[in-house]
Amino acid sequence: MSTVGGATRVLSAERLKAARLSALLVFFLFSASFANFLARIPQFKEDLDLDESQLGIALLGSPVGAVVAVQLAGTAAGRWGSRAVARVAVVGGCVALLLPAFAWNLASLAVGLLFLGLLMGFTDVAVNAQGVAIEQQLGRPIMNSLHGGYSLGGLFGALVGAGAAALDISTRAHLVGAAVVLSVAAWACSRALLGAEDDPHVVRPGDDDEPPVDDAGTVARSGFARLLSGYRAVALLALIGLCSFVGEGAVSDWSGVYLRETLDSSAGVAALGFAGMSIAMAAGRFAGDRIVERFGPVLVLRLGAVIAATGMTLALVSPWPALSVLGFTLFGVGVAPVAPVTFSAAGNTPGVPAAWAISRVTGIAYLGLLAGPPVIGFIAHHTSLTTALAIPAALVAIIALTAGAVRR
Repeated sequence: MSTVGGATRVLSAERLKAARLSALLVFFLFSASFANFLARIPQFKEDLDLDESQLGIALLGSPVGAVVAVQLAGTAAGRWGSRAVARVAVVGGCVALLLPAFAWNLASLAVGLLFLGLLMGFTDVAVNAQGVAIEQQLGRPIMNSLHGGYSLGGLFGALVGAGAAALDISTRAHLVGAAVVLSVAAWACSRALLGAEDDPHVVRPGDDDEPPVDDAGTVARSGFARLLSGYRAVALLALIGLCSFVGEGAVSDWSGVYLRETLDSSAGVAALGFAGMSIAMAAGRFAGDRIVERFGPVLVLRLGAVIAATGMTLALVSPWPALSVLGFTLFGVGVAPVAPVTFSAAGNTPGVPAAWAISRVTGIAYLGLLAGPPVIGFIAHHTSLTTALAIPAALVAIIALTAGAVRR
């Protein structure tokens, strides 16, 4: 059901099923789009004759763009609806692959990635808001499976990019082809998303004008107190997202270096740390909805935090690369439900506009991806990589302590 202007609309099971599939495909496609670029980074470095520091500067463009976008996306979704924002942004993000494809120097690559990250940030917030809207109407959790689509999209895009590189296809030809195919698919696959008339995130005249009342007809809680409580909950959810994303970024960027240099593994084995985490997160998210429905989001996050901390500890204390890879994989199992459960909780925070809450939680979580890996590198330089990678294990302990914030 959805309530619009005082009237209740009953949506059919088929309509909601189509909207859910559409949202999953949007998650898949926008992740696949960005992964196609990521897989060709080494070729961009060679083609544009960039050194490591120059490449690092260029790559900052996408997370900076994403962080800016998520601060604006909540307002856009509240005005035009999450469907409209998601459709425009995901198609634009796929088309934006043309910008790095035709980059000719450091500056043009950085600007291209800034716009790519900007559009991806809008997509991320809008499609998460759409997922919350569908979830509310279904009356059961679905966000884990939607984020599972994101994980699969990343794996798919990486495989396509790796295949293009193996076949010696130029980055320009590869990304132009990907932009065309993915943008057409994104426009077609996003049609079934819930429109503004069924979107609870759209701000309408008269929304929340009156504070809630209890059964006796008296004011149960002041609007200010409700708002303050909502902001406090959003802050805790943002902290949970930040702690999780720092760990994800650390394993993505540093697990290979740790396995290769600290444990002296082969290059092939070194790549398995990130691969293990990615596969574990995809599998965990597709199973996550049933688990959350059965045991509740708080318990799932607390147990996940314990598993993640155990996995990271195993990865760092084991002298054998195989056990270390297992540890990074367990870390992926533990953090898999964190982002979907946290974003769902943000979208259901009482007293705060859903899309606004999702955009703030997403923005702060993205800071973990942006700042986490460089901080890990800085600490590793002054101590050791083993010591630095212990930080994500400590941060997931914070998730266990603050998991009560995701209670519905």
